[in-house]
Amino acid sequence: MRPVAEQLRILRRGVVEVIPEDDLVRKLERARASGAPLRVKLGADPSAPDLHLGHTVVLQKLRDFQDCGHTAVFLIGDFTGMIGDPSGRSETRKPLDRDQVAANAETYKRQVFKILDPDRTEIRFNSEWMDAMGAAEVVKLAAQYTVARLLERDDFARRFRENRPIGIHEFLYPLVQGYDSVALRADVELGGTDQKFNLLVGRELQKWAGQEPQAVVTMPLLEGTDAKLVDGRLAGQKMSKSLGNAIGIHEPPAEMYGKMMAISDALMLRYVEVLSRQEGRPDPRVAPMAAKQALAAEIVARFHGEVASRRAAEEFAQRFQRRELPSDIPEIAWTADGDTVWLARLIADAGLARSNSDARRLVAQGAVKIDGRSVRDPQREIACRGSVLLEVGKRRIARVVFAR
Repeated sequence: MRPVAEQLRILRRGVVEVIPEDDLVRKLERARASGAPLRVKLGADPSAPDLHLGHTVVLQKLRDFQDCGHTAVFLIGDFTGMIGDPSGRSETRKPLDRDQVAANAETYKRQVFKILDPDRTEIRFNSEWMDAMGAAEVVKLAAQYTVARLLERDDFARRFRENRPIGIHEFLYPLVQGYDSVALRADVELGGTDQKFNLLVGRELQKWAGQEPQAVVTMPLLEGTDAKLVDGRLAGQKMSKSLGNAIGIHEPPAEMYGKMMAISDALMLRYVEVLSRQEGRPDPRVAPMAAKQALAAEIVARFHGEVASRRAAEEFAQRFQRRELPSDIPEIAWTADGDTVWLARLIADAGLARSNSDARRLVAQGAVKIDGRSVRDPQREIACRGSVLLEVGKRRIARVVFAR
């Protein structure tokens, strides 16, 4: 295990707050002296099937704890996912059913190991203890907090002032998350700044259970790709798949690289600060384009490897700087059932849009090219002969070969 001073230098990097820092220092010193690693908890509700760069901010900090010799406990909130996390919400969140949560949880298990060391990671599900908890135990847990204390949380207080509904089940969410720390005997819990209240509930419930309270480490929230500079300050909602402003860690290298290159210079400064771990990178204030290229290459390499990163950078330069088509355009065989086909249907069938309606919208916006020529008629039909080159947006391209 590394010396405590070295651990603290690594673990403080990029952190917003440590509560209380003296507790964390004392825990690290004890762990080094005893050789027993700390149990460092990070919980995530599987509310969507894919992880994005916003999730990786705190996941990377969990990896830092692993690199310092500690045990990562990645908790998948398959029980809390059915409640729906109310953090930062202006209205009651729609809960997911058990099948949705289970399917999303499986993808989380695979994706987290793009960052975490599997040999030093414990994957747990909070249904392990919550499914077994009876009504009497839930009432006993609920008795540990008053409504007044729960209304100290900003989002609950705001909704109460604005006379917006708050479900009783939403009050249970921070209690269940806090109880997870009791069940796991967590020494440290990580989370975004929006989770601070819930993380502190964990400390209080551990005291109630006769355990030493966990130290809390909060990390910054990452703004989505649509954030803008307003009056000299970056403004925008946090990265979210549901808002369409996310970069998924599972996305193909070229698409990930292109999305990184498309962000504004102001947002790039923020992304460098929060996401980059590269030493000696170009200064964004002096060479913004070089800094953006370096960041895009670093992020793609982190999730897809150096070879894929170099290939994505070359493809981007080929298409958007030299205005050339990529050399490895995917070909899709499409069996025609008539002499013509509706363009929107073909785009959707080729996997270049999520649905026919999405394809129609893209065509109407002028985001679609056929054989290099822009089209805007959503009702356009094309002849089913030979092949056709489809370009959708700046990063999706395919050659459709018609067959009968």
